[in-house]
Amino acid sequence: MGGMAEAIYVGRLLVATPLLEDPNFRRSVVLILEHDEDGGTLGVILNRPSEIAVHQVLPSWDALVTGPSVLFQGGPVQTDSALALAAVMSGDEPLGWRRLQGKTSTRLGTVDLDAPPEILAGEITQMRIFAGYAGWAAGQLESEIREGAWYVVDSEPGDTFNSDPENLWRAVLRRQRNELAFVSTFPDDPTLN
Repeated sequence: MGGMAEAIYVGRLLVATPLLEDPNFRRSVVLILEHDEDGGTLGVILNRPSEIAVHQVLPSWDALVTGPSVLFQGGPVQTDSALALAAVMSGDEPLGWRRLQGKTSTRLGTVDLDAPPEILAGEITQMRIFAGYAGWAAGQLESEIREGAWYVVDSEPGDTFNSDPENLWRAVLRRQRNELAFVSTFPDDPTLN
């Protein structure tokens, strides 16, 4: 399993293995937003839609959000704060939007929710708002990967704004070209296997 740890970088996905029982992360798919050997890792869970409609909390952004237009549970840290991801049309960096670090080619970035939505309305092609995020101290995620809690895989453009988030875990695993494709068929209770 050597060589897995350095495969963590911004824009990749962490997919919970069936062994990961922590209710915060069970069957989750996490997009890595920041990774620093010394500073740790930050990401958001992509497949946890909440019951809270965006228009209830951030009405001015509702029109720009990609369905389902609810807040997503980004992770267990700072659940009372919102973080937004958006894809933009051009290679430019519009005001109020910041490209994911270290990814010059990506059109994915974070949105400043204090900015007026009008200035971004013409630029944003897709957007999702997350309550909270997932965070790991330096070295913590690497040791969880070694313990078998996470698979690290490449993301595809459709993952972040997937319209069927409940099936994202299986979909991401199913497209892998190795034994991970079989994991997607695991029953919800692994003891039944």
